Amino acid sequence: MKTGHSFTTQLTSVSRKLVASAITCIALTASVSAFAQQAAGQPQAAAVAEVAPKGTGKISGVLTDSTTKQPVEFATVALLNAATGKPVDGTMSDDKGKFTIANILPGAYRLQVSFLGYQNKETKTINIAKSTDLNIGAVLLSPDVRTLSEVTVTAQASIIENKVDRLVYNADKDMTAKGGDATDIMRKVPMLTVDLDGNVSLRGSQNVKVLINNKPSTIVASSVADALKQIPADMVKSVEVITSPSAKYDAEGTAGIINIITKKTTLEGATLNVDMGAGNRGANLALNGSYRQGKMGFTLSGFGRAMYNVKGAFSNTQTTLSSLGNITTLQSANTLSHGQFGTYQFGWDYDIDKNTSLSASVRYGVRNMISTQDNLLTQTFLPNVTSPTLSGRDVKTTNLSGTLDASVNYTKIYKPQQELSIMGLYSRNNNTNNFVADLLNGTDMETITARQKNNNLSYNQESTFQLDYQTPIQKNQLLEVGAKGIFRQVDSDYQYLTATATGDYVVDNSHPSNSLNYDQDVVASYLSYTLSTKNKYTLKAGARYEYTFINAAFGNEQTKAQSIPNYGVLVPSLNLSKNIGGTKTIKLAYNRRIQRPGIQFLNPNVNAANPTNISVGNPYLSPELTDNLEAGFSGNISKIFLSATLYARQTNNAISSVRDTLSQSINGVTQQVIQTSYANIGKQNAVGLNLFANGTFASKLQLGASFDIYHVDLTSNSSNQLYGQSNAGWVVGGHLFSTLTLGNGWAVQAFGGGRGRQVQLQGTQGSFMFYNLGVKKEFANKRGSIGLVAENFLNNPYNIRTEITSPLLTQTSINSMYNAGFRINFSYKIGKMSFDGSGFSLGKKKKSINNDDVKGGDDNSQSQAASPRG
Repeated sequence: MKTGHSFTTQLTSVSRKLVASAITCIALTASVSAFAQQAAGQPQAAAVAEVAPKGTGKISGVLTDSTTKQPVEFATVALLNAATGKPVDGTMSDDKGKFTIANILPGAYRLQVSFLGYQNKETKTINIAKSTDLNIGAVLLSPDVRTLSEVTVTAQASIIENKVDRLVYNADKDMTAKGGDATDIMRKVPMLTVDLDGNVSLRGSQNVKVLINNKPSTIVASSVADALKQIPADMVKSVEVITSPSAKYDAEGTAGIINIITKKTTLEGATLNVDMGAGNRGANLALNGSYRQGKMGFTLSGFGRAMYNVKGAFSNTQTTLSSLGNITTLQSANTLSHGQFGTYQFGWDYDIDKNTSLSASVRYGVRNMISTQDNLLTQTFLPNVTSPTLSGRDVKTTNLSGTLDASVNYTKIYKPQQELSIMGLYSRNNNTNNFVADLLNGTDMETITARQKNNNLSYNQESTFQLDYQTPIQKNQLLEVGAKGIFRQVDSDYQYLTATATGDYVVDNSHPSNSLNYDQDVVASYLSYTLSTKNKYTLKAGARYEYTFINAAFGNEQTKAQSIPNYGVLVPSLNLSKNIGGTKTIKLAYNRRIQRPGIQFLNPNVNAANPTNISVGNPYLSPELTDNLEAGFSGNISKIFLSATLYARQTNNAISSVRDTLSQSINGVTQQVIQTSYANIGKQNAVGLNLFANGTFASKLQLGASFDIYHVDLTSNSSNQLYGQSNAGWVVGGHLFSTLTLGNGWAVQAFGGGRGRQVQLQGTQGSFMFYNLGVKKEFANKRGSIGLVAENFLNNPYNIRTEITSPLLTQTSINSMYNAGFRINFSYKIGKMSFDGSGFSLGKKKKSINNDDVKGGDDNSQSQAASPRG
């Protein structure tokens, strides 16, 4: 048996402040909520705060423990109307127990003080006249000495939240991702699929926009997979999946938007988090520091990850049709990759006053990836020839990039739900994507006979400005309006060179050098309306109009770019939800989305690292338009959280990869090679079902499962026999996960997931799976932990089979992934934080800017240009 006071005194200073802060936040939020709802004209069942214009009176004092005579920090101080007992204003005491409430109108008031471990205190009536400046001195708080039974509360925070317009995965509860990167987190998010190369799909579509803290980055434009590797899993707080974005969001991302929220702090003091890990395929180190005092805060972070021993292999069999007959090519090679990823970020925020904030951040990311193909053996069986032609090559691919993001955000809150935000963002990605090939003697596969090099230097730059305003109208309605401008400049220079075994490189005239300058400016405006009814319906409707200006030109004067027309698009959206009791909600949504072509789709550089399988972009692509419809249910049924969604989408002018054949000379022999490019092929329709269930049992075991199934139908509208075809089929995927919390800081977590065969226009891509098992031990003081994680340890390698068919060719490829891995992780926190009690905000929140309007931000091919997006 312990008294409340003795229990309180046993808390450490840090934990006491943190727990007190949570209670203080709840109390303040309740007062502010009442105040906000009356200001917005909304009905309120409980007592509603009285809202008065600002006066000139002021009350100050200091809160003191009646027993120890020490100041009471961060306690809630509410100003009540003496006649009605309703809250008028409020604040919190600072680290010395002092408090001040200003701008009080003449009248009679009482002060009410509350804090963890103390009895509530209410003062006698205080009369305030005009310009009264009253210091009431020490307010003594008596410890709460009520006898309590000793209680142990053990619970796990919900790993999934289903909100009106999005699903939220709380990633900070995932311990197997410790020491990994954001890719490991994304694999476990419902509705998302991440293949073994890190490519992200939402409900089977890679046409998604990935944001980081509501902001775009040109590193995502270069490669989503590589961008995720630059974000440490330890710093991911949550992942938001927005399948039906409102008009406030950019119109881009036909499947939806993925927003990665990183961990932040609004506490006072200074901390330094150290996270490190090492394993058989990689190592990482992260340092995250923060400092906040009063109205100003700073954060500084650095993350580095080294990848090594990433082995693989592939084999390829292809048959092409020539005028003399079929040509069959067999290929095989071993692969090895290593590289370093890093990101460094500095953030600053300042509360100008309790309703006005200013924030800025600068981020720099770097990627240095080196990949090799050793002994790429090619056997070519020509028509009417009995023995094959042999050739070999060793290929080294270099992918280097640096990305700078800088943003400034200003937010002004006039009253609850009425606010203005002005935001700006500058982002630039410089990319070097080259390959060097040593051509080998086909007999001994060792002697170098010649060399080939492809240089592709590019940059992608954008500047964004955004203005948003929202205001309540009547009692239960909200109006949002805004405008945005995105100004992009892209440049890509590419060149092929050849050399003898020992000579200098010279320009390869068979592959002309060139450059692409691609400017894209997007101006947009939107209007959004939200209505909430008494019978628990919520309607959110809106429309967004975007107009795109394009100016493209080639650097080579002999090559002239065709005129690419400007275009405008109106994007409507409608979301309707109904609360049917407790946490249960049903919803229906419709929206139209646009997908502009990006990186690998536009790049005219020919990637011939494998000369029998070349790829090239198409700078004349048009955007695709998609109509989405979904109906869903979410809520708790007994101890289980369940989410079920039926969806359908139709995409017109769909961008798809297409393959044809070309006659080219390889090592002096004319052969038919396969060329992969991109075209607006026609329609892509999909209908599917997504199910997710999650529950906690006996307060220690959490189980979850996700299941996805959809039917896709692709139809080409081209008269060309190569493109004039269709393909359809079912795709199935899902995952399982569990977390078991043991005593003394021990916990175990397991995960397994994958996707079945995926349907493409000209074939299928094989299935894949991924799984891991982790165990973690937290230190007694909760400041650190150590853990061990094993990945894909039962199959090494894992083989993925891809089949391509068309009237001109067939191709079967098998990629072998040697991705079994083990790693040990360690983390520790230095310093302490306390709650930032400055100001009495009317629901102030930091704003950020987001661009989400380009397709093609993910390409693992060797050579690529930057896209006109960010």
